Amino acid sequence: MGRKPIRRGASQRMVDGKNFRLADEVRYILRRAAAHDGRVVTIGPLVLFSTETGDAWLLDPSDQLAARLARDGDPEPFHIEENETTFMIDWKGSYRIEGAAFVYMDRETGRLATIHGYPTHKLIQMPIQQRSATGRFLALKKTSRGVR
Repeated sequence: MGRKPIRRGASQRMVDGKNFRLADEVRYILRRAAAHDGRVVTIGPLVLFSTETGDAWLLDPSDQLAARLARDGDPEPFHIEENETTFMIDWKGSYRIEGAAFVYMDRETGRLATIHGYPTHKLIQMPIQQRSATGRFLALKKTSRGVR
């Protein structure tokens, strides 16, 4: 079994439990971005979203970490390691939401980008489900009750 959808709507879905693969969800959101289709997916403490402009992101709202997955429908380089019980994400930067603006700061370059037109109203409504370890890499454990 690949994944266990908990709630799925026209533009939002939640995935929980040990029966998911982060790589599958990343591929899904990349396909949505390539089709310029705005979607929001939550997996435990993580949020993936795509936009009608073809951008896609992976976020950790509890620590405001971000990894850009696609820009203008084209995939961006990112690094995720996953096995049966854990996954690790190489976060490229951090983000914050200021009203309708999504503000991203790249860790390597220090570059700050303010982006308008993202679903910030949906992103700020996402619950912070779990505190992660602060740092560049986040390792989470998959369990029958969700992601730890």
